[in-house]
Amino acid sequence: MKNKLWVESYRPQTIADYVFVNERQKNQVEGWVKDGSIPHLLLSGDPGTGKTTLAKVLIHELDVSEYDVLEINASRENSVDVVRNKIVNFVQTMPFGNFKVVLLDEADYLTPAGQAALRNDMEAYHMTARFILTCNYQHRIIPALKSRCHEFHITKTDKTEFTARAATVLVSENITFDLDDLDSYVRATYPDLRKCLNQLQVNSSTGTLLSSQSQSSGEDELLVEATNLFKAGKILEGRQQLLQYIALYPTRIEDTYSWMYQNLDLWGKSNEKRDASIIVIRNGLANLSMVGIPEISLAATLVELTGDL
Repeated sequence: MKNKLWVESYRPQTIADYVFVNERQKNQVEGWVKDGSIPHLLLSGDPGTGKTTLAKVLIHELDVSEYDVLEINASRENSVDVVRNKIVNFVQTMPFGNFKVVLLDEADYLTPAGQAALRNDMEAYHMTARFILTCNYQHRIIPALKSRCHEFHITKTDKTEFTARAATVLVSENITFDLDDLDSYVRATYPDLRKCLNQLQVNSSTGTLLSSQSQSSGEDELLVEATNLFKAGKILEGRQQLLQYIALYPTRIEDTYSWMYQNLDLWGKSNEKRDASIIVIRNGLANLSMVGIPEISLAATLVELTGDL
């Protein structure tokens, strides 16, 4: 599995594989599967706690045809046009099975207008389609949309279970590691299992997990590489590096701008350049919600930051 992300290779496929913290929630999910149907769902929780995984487990257990599933990441496609065109075009046709499923990841990135349009579509097509929304921040979901969904909050697993799952992946990948080193990764990433596995994968390419003293930050490493490419005028390569970053860390888009601010020296040493960089970073962050594809906003911000370097 060297060419595949561990977070995908080891994603649970069934209810039996999925780790439920709350037994009542497990019983509820099993009840939906037994009935062969689900309500519209709003799955909330911290990044990396298994929201998307649970959605995909439900789709798998309900035996929904791949032709009846539409997956959209709202952190990349968040305009009202996505709802009006992409989603409506999908749900307005009859399903191959009992119903279609729209899996809308990071729904809290959807614009308020997009959320309002989505609410209307959920009502209009409730006979033939189910909507599963995931979000990190419930307060970003408008009340009218929340009221159309069954809210399902996923709490973090305890640190012992978290560590055991990470260790299982390392053993399966034949990675040599020290328990103290693994514990340092767990402390740095808990409760985000996705981030933990990404960090472990980045820092074990030689077959041995790097120690806590020598480990590299996969996130910073990729961002520095992208920045250096932009500084060298290699815009296409920089964009490709950003795409890799977004694939590895899809929920860290906003954190990227904090990283840019914390590393102002990358953009220039003079006070004037630092002040100008702060404004560029602020504008990029402010525009993030208005750009349908975050990679475009990130790339544009980096181009502007490195234009005079």
